[in-house]
Amino acid sequence: MKILLAAVNAKYIHSNLAVYSLKAYAQSQMAEQKMEETDIVIREYTINQTVDSILQDVYRQKPDMICFSCYLWNISYIDLLLTELPKILPNAEIWLGGPEVSYDAIETLEKYPAVRGIMCGEGEQTFTELLSLYEKTGKVNRENISKLLSNIQGIAYRAIDGEVVQTDVRPIMDLSEVPFVYDHIEDFENRIIYYESSRGCPFSCSYCLSSIDKCLRFRRLDLVKKELQFFIDHKVPQVKFVDRTFNCKHDHAMAIWTYISEHDNGVTNFHFEVSADLLNDEEIELIQNMRPGLLQLEIGVQSTNEKTIREINRTMKLEKLEEIVARIHKNGNVHQHLDLIAGLPYEDYTSFGRSFDRVYGMKPEQLQLGFLKVLKGSVMHEKAKEYGISYQNRPPYEVLSTNWITYSDVIRLKQIEEMVEVYYNSGQFRNTVELLATEFESPFQMYEHLALYYEKNHAFEMSHSRIRRYEILHEFINEIVQVKDSVPASEKQTIEERLEQYRERLTLDLYLRDNVKNRPEFLGENKVSQAEATRFYQTEEAERNYLVGYEAYDKRQMRKMTHLEKIGGYYYLFDYRNRNPLTSDAFTYKIPIMD
Repeated sequence: MKILLAAVNAKYIHSNLAVYSLKAYAQSQMAEQKMEETDIVIREYTINQTVDSILQDVYRQKPDMICFSCYLWNISYIDLLLTELPKILPNAEIWLGGPEVSYDAIETLEKYPAVRGIMCGEGEQTFTELLSLYEKTGKVNRENISKLLSNIQGIAYRAIDGEVVQTDVRPIMDLSEVPFVYDHIEDFENRIIYYESSRGCPFSCSYCLSSIDKCLRFRRLDLVKKELQFFIDHKVPQVKFVDRTFNCKHDHAMAIWTYISEHDNGVTNFHFEVSADLLNDEEIELIQNMRPGLLQLEIGVQSTNEKTIREINRTMKLEKLEEIVARIHKNGNVHQHLDLIAGLPYEDYTSFGRSFDRVYGMKPEQLQLGFLKVLKGSVMHEKAKEYGISYQNRPPYEVLSTNWITYSDVIRLKQIEEMVEVYYNSGQFRNTVELLATEFESPFQMYEHLALYYEKNHAFEMSHSRIRRYEILHEFINEIVQVKDSVPASEKQTIEERLEQYRERLTLDLYLRDNVKNRPEFLGENKVSQAEATRFYQTEEAERNYLVGYEAYDKRQMRKMTHLEKIGGYYYLFDYRNRNPLTSDAFTYKIPIMD
């Protein structure tokens, strides 16, 4: 019997931990019970492929059973596949699993008449029992199978007479029983590695499906350390922990963070989703002493509106969170990614702006503006009518309006989100937007005005190169600075002096990332003359004052590999062989200009 585990990922660089865990667990149990091993094949596709290409690949596999892993990002795509697959593989049994089908399994089966059943919730043991059942009943003898499926917990299935049946919920399993799935790490080259050291969540946030699984459990630390060492030995670029709140158990978090700190290979980065206000002094001290770039923290703030926080059942001490984010930020060694959600109860447009400004003030490396997704099975889904939430019927079920925000507000926030992605999260305009924010009452207002400028000039309607983004920002700055009311009363600068300040900031941002050869016209000529540059690199070749690691290169080579700029009374020397591990900015030497 041949089983096809099919994953449809959002991007090629993603991998699907679920299908690998299903296969690994099933094979381990079959080996333990000395059963004949079933042929289990994993195929990973992406939503960027055509439906035809996936249908052709599935057909070539000639599977007896096809199992799809279903999520928000792929269910619409899988919907198309489920319509066509029964036509080309009429005898194949089709099963679904994953969060997008687990909480309304009966309705899903009614929608897809060709689907035999759904594995609800945790799937490793359920999948293994299904395989055993199919093997014992003569592969796909549908009549025999229908009589026995009722004995398997944690499924909904279609009986032979067409009746839809749901069995009892399956008890949770020991997470340590799931085998390690990355033994053949070469199969995951250029892919993000996802890793799980716990399941469940202790919190009850009403917008999140993790709040439903209260059975919090942890993988044995001896296994975790052994598996982390495997990643470290193989110099995997990044490992993303999928634990919902990684630091909810202090001893578990400390053991893992201590291990990766003590065994750091100088390459691998580890990503964790944490609740910042739970971090204690011991954990913070450990984090502060880690190699820059070793750790990446994702912190869900969601809102700073106290009424909103209470209403969504979120446990968060905002002042404590701010304090801890600031302490971590001060050391400059950890990438912090903070999240906000638009569309939550009691959060109107103005309130969201205040939330934005407060989180922006924490200076995260990334600030993600998300939009409420009304997930099936969540408390938010149950209260949608009470909150006046209108949301899209198609995945990801994103909010359109609520009692507090209109669809017009949502559109404005979508535009602001794009501006934040381009001009803040990219990290390419950091110095310029820092100064630009002083022209406005708040950072939110700055991005709001920038979005209005894009809309007025139809800039949202096309894609732009990085240089064109700089040009648009320069044009926007010119317009803002020349508006008389925008000049702060405390400043004595002329408009031209202020515009020159911005040109210097734009120049700094541009060359921090790349040794740009085609200099944008709006920056003007480089103020470093040819004679100055020649003299500087001659001196550097003779004395080696700055460029570490360039000893094998002469003055001409160093001049090509680096960039020298004159900004505000200093030479800025941009070293592109050495970069900040958090920002990817070139290492920069600020050198006083000597007459």
